[in-house]
Amino acid sequence: MPLPISPISREALHNRAINVHSFKREDGLWDLEAELIDTKSYPFDKRDGTTHAAGKPFHHMHLRITIDRTFTILEAQVVYDAAPYGENCVTIAPAYQNLVGMNLLKSFRQAVKERYARTKGCSHITELAGVLPTVALQTMANERAQPEDEITQKKPFQLEGCHALRLDGPVVEEFYPKWYVAPQSTGV
Repeated sequence: MPLPISPISREALHNRAINVHSFKREDGLWDLEAELIDTKSYPFDKRDGTTHAAGKPFHHMHLRITIDRTFTILEAQVVYDAAPYGENCVTIAPAYQNLVGMNLLKSFRQAVKERYARTKGCSHITELAGVLPTVALQTMANERAQPEDEITQKKPFQLEGCHALRLDGPVVEEFYPKWYVAPQSTGV
């Protein structure tokens, strides 16, 4: 269901699109490709006297990582199609090679924030990196399937990962009854 239409008249200003696509490679690895595009809904004057057209990206950045079955990053690449400060922005791209060796499931977001804080990174590429762990989990959902006897012994990794998958909720009760925990009575 979409958001309800605003009862107040509004003017569109800024648009940000983040897209992520995942691919299984023939060499047994996986690529995740994230893209960020920022546009304005109106034209604006630039310092050099030219006008930036409405709808034309002023941020357009790409981040590709290659991961293995353990969610470890084996390769990383950053490319810019548009950046507001040109070469002053894009020269940080090689720094994102330092994602290699990091694991998407082991405090990844915090490590990225620390490694690329402030002037050590590009805020937009760092933001893109933040979406990668959940996309990787969705990508690998079928790959991580285990034999039935292993499933019954080990709690599925996704449980307790969000409100719907809480152990005392109806989804776990229906789909993962072995791991369901009845809600505690408050006795009030």
